[in-house]
Amino acid sequence: MSHRFNPANAFFRPTLLALAVALAVALALAACGKAPEAGPGALFGGPVPVSVITAQAETLPVTLEYTAQTLGSREVEVRARVTGILIKRNYSEGGKVKAGQSLFSIDPAPFANALARSEADVAAADARHLQAARDAARLAPLIEAKAISGKDFDDAVSNEAIAAADLLAAKARLQEARLNLEWTRVESPISGVASRSLKSEGSLISGPDILLTTVTQADPMQVIFGIPDNERLKLRQEAEAKRLQWPQNGRFKVTVKLADGSEYARTGFTDFADLRVSPNTGTSEARAEVPNTDGVLQPGQFVRVLLSGATRAGAFRIPQRAVLEGPQGKFVFIVGKDNKAEIRPVETGEWSAGDVVVIKGLTAGERVIVDGVLKLGPGAPVAVGAPEKTPPAPAATAKQGG
Repeated sequence: MSHRFNPANAFFRPTLLALAVALAVALALAACGKAPEAGPGALFGGPVPVSVITAQAETLPVTLEYTAQTLGSREVEVRARVTGILIKRNYSEGGKVKAGQSLFSIDPAPFANALARSEADVAAADARHLQAARDAARLAPLIEAKAISGKDFDDAVSNEAIAAADLLAAKARLQEARLNLEWTRVESPISGVASRSLKSEGSLISGPDILLTTVTQADPMQVIFGIPDNERLKLRQEAEAKRLQWPQNGRFKVTVKLADGSEYARTGFTDFADLRVSPNTGTSEARAEVPNTDGVLQPGQFVRVLLSGATRAGAFRIPQRAVLEGPQGKFVFIVGKDNKAEIRPVETGEWSAGDVVVIKGLTAGERVIVDGVLKLGPGAPVAVGAPEKTPPAPAATAKQGG
């Protein structure tokens, strides 16, 4: 059997309880010869004293908050390009290195010998090419005088061309030998911080398949975070409905909140948002870049990011205590006709400096009951006291996300 939420039943129960308690107190006072004083909160239908706030539509700043992880702006793997014996590590583990700095040395002797052989091969190929060129030049006037056959001359010209090609091949092998000798000096491709060495001296390095170390550039630092798909769709719908205005160029200002709750002093901006949604997490990846010249941020830290720059138009801020929640969602009491309480279902958004942002359900000028809501039921008469003033909107404190 299904049960529907009845606001009247839900709110008359605490009211009846309060009446019962008050009646017991009145009887006790009567037994002592004292009568209860009449007032706005008198028993048997007396108006309930309440305080209200007048709903005013505002354009409020919105800050989205997500869990994130830091990542070096550039993280590269250092690998050798040639096979050989590792003879030396040339850097301090965990220390800063510069682009082009030698990190490891591989035994260069075999590669120096290969270079010498290639140089000799080039010299021999060059000599053969010169000889073939001289033979062809010597036969050129004889063919004109028809002193030799055309085949002999064609063979001489072909030998010269073959010798020239052999010379080019020998020079290519020489260039390869020089590169192999240079690559025995394993350099850092970027400036950053080098991690520990994964291979020690004396190890056989079998080329690029062996990882030697990594170098991370930590300034600037990247911050990676995921936006839940349901939240992304909700934000998009609100933007299309003109209730939410994105920052210029879609770039949010990013503030990083560290693990101890403090905020990192430097701010950055978002620079990437992926269209794909991860099937494992149900989130789409986004990225921000934050300066890290002082080295406070370390790669791999879990932090929280606050994205600011968006604004919400036509929103209402009301105190948190004015918003109640029932089986059918959140609602507030407003002062209706004849000063009677009315239930108004609302849809809330972010928090704003202790207040709740209401994005649907209220109209400007309505009086929202703030204090005394626990004594109310639908249609209950109320006595409105001095209205509270709506506090000024904070600079950027509204929060959403997880």
